[in-house]
Amino acid sequence: MLAASLAFSAGGVAMAQENDVSAAKNLSRQALEMWAAESTIDEAIFAEGYQNHQAPLASGGTGSVDLTTWAGIVEDNHKAFPDLKVEILEQTAEGDRVSTHWRFYGTQNGPYLGLPATGRSVDWTGVQIDRIANGQIAESWVVWDFFTQRKQLGLEN
Repeated sequence: MLAASLAFSAGGVAMAQENDVSAAKNLSRQALEMWAAESTIDEAIFAEGYQNHQAPLASGGTGSVDLTTWAGIVEDNHKAFPDLKVEILEQTAEGDRVSTHWRFYGTQNGPYLGLPATGRSVDWTGVQIDRIANGQIAESWVVWDFFTQRKQLGLEN
């Protein structure tokens, strides 16, 4: 009887952990899907004091931005790439972190970082690691293929 109780208890813990992992992955997926055309920004999934660390920043260099600045960048991308699609390629989660390998693709039909609309197709990938705290995204680290995007836009040889 005790062995059965222990097995049930261990199974219950495993089930709770699996649900936590699924919820964390879903938060990360929701944040990335906000980049897609015609998406809206749901700031409720982000913790107070959220920081997004970019390597590189689209404007050059590396740095961190707060939620308000991040939301503005996403909105600018909606205007620049009005057909942008987001594809989640892979996700893993462990502890309080979710790692997502993603792909963005679309057409630059609006101004982007001072570049007028080119009508060029772009397709780039990246990895985002989100730290989850109390059911919200507290911090993100993003590394993305800046050089491929710039080359596709005709900004690099």
